[in-house]
Amino acid sequence: MIPVESDGFRFEFDSAINAFVFDEKDTKKSTFHGMPMKGVDVVAEFEEAYIYVEIKEYNDERASEYDINNSLSQMELEQKRKHFKWLKEYLKYKFRDSYLYRHAEGKVDKPIHYICLLTFDNALNSKFSKSLKQELPVGSKNIRWNISLAKSCQVLNVDRWNQCFPKWPVTRIAP
Repeated sequence: MIPVESDGFRFEFDSAINAFVFDEKDTKKSTFHGMPMKGVDVVAEFEEAYIYVEIKEYNDERASEYDINNSLSQMELEQKRKHFKWLKEYLKYKFRDSYLYRHAEGKVDKPIHYICLLTFDNALNSKFSKSLKQELPVGSKNIRWNISLAKSCQVLNVDRWNQCFPKWPVTRIAP
């Protein structure tokens, strides 16, 4: 079991070969990248795959800024669409930049699963998951590609994470 703490959460990766904070800020640590690109928060390596984990915690008020199904006016809907698109793009580029870092390290030799831990409700996370899968692209590859960029992509909250991944439990860390 390899524990990793990042952004107020603790992950425990059972059967992992390695797991670490990928978006490391400490220049003295071996996992620090020092480049201007974005990086996912956590990377876990297993015998058969890599897991990229991005964490974003939003309180209920902030979460409502992204919920395009609950708008009172056209202007509010447009603002929410703008926020939704911004976060989707942010999550997409976190994955892509991390992929580039890992490619440069020679660490894209296994399938990669991208999991975003967002503190939204399941319905909103499902919308992000569907939209993000189309952007990466997930599970598909161009006829000229030898591999796909991501084998899977999921957007989950803590409860759903623990249901889907009981061998990799996540808990909030008290501040």
